[in-house]
Amino acid sequence: MSMSFSLEKITDAHQALCRRLCWAGAILLLGLLSYLPIRLIISTLQAPSPQAILTLGGGDEREIFTAEFAKTHPDLKIWISSGMDTEKADRLFQAAGIDRTRIDYDRRATDTITNFTTLVDVLQQHHVRHIYLITCDFHMPRATAIATIILGHRGIRVTPVVVPSHKPPESPLRVGRDIVRSIVWVFTGQTGSGFRSQGFIAQLNYQIFGSNAKR
Repeated sequence: MSMSFSLEKITDAHQALCRRLCWAGAILLLGLLSYLPIRLIISTLQAPSPQAILTLGGGDEREIFTAEFAKTHPDLKIWISSGMDTEKADRLFQAAGIDRTRIDYDRRATDTITNFTTLVDVLQQHHVRHIYLITCDFHMPRATAIATIILGHRGIRVTPVVVPSHKPPESPLRVGRDIVRSIVWVFTGQTGSGFRSQGFIAQLNYQIFGSNAKR
């Protein structure tokens, strides 16, 4: 009997802690949401037109599109995050007449979150306040949401440039998960890679709502 009572107390305390953490997270989120528009307005005033191009790897069509797009924006530096092999990309940009000195390849990213976390400091060092963001149409909603949080809180605005594809849009759950991961990065410097695990989401759901929660 006493053991059962103790377990109930532990469970109640744990759920109370989870509720407090949720409230704290909500307060931090509200603070971030009120802060971001101010930073982005300032960025727009400082750089009304994009100053650079950032292309997210994930399909050769993105670099092919970027090479053509760069022709019409000859003064902009280009960053490619992951993407096709460097030698192959160099041949592509050379054939399009794009000067190699305009292009920087960054191979550190392992997913869309790290596309931005690995380059945000670099963009700041180059005093970039506004970028063209190039990726496929199905990927753009998630990429834009992440960029708005990770780049936006550093005062870097994004103008999306969509590469057409025939793929269906990504699920809202996937977009929402990476929004959470982006917020985690803003406040902790960690990318929240554990959030990519469905097991983690199920465990968090169980801990907060109990064993009868709907999956």
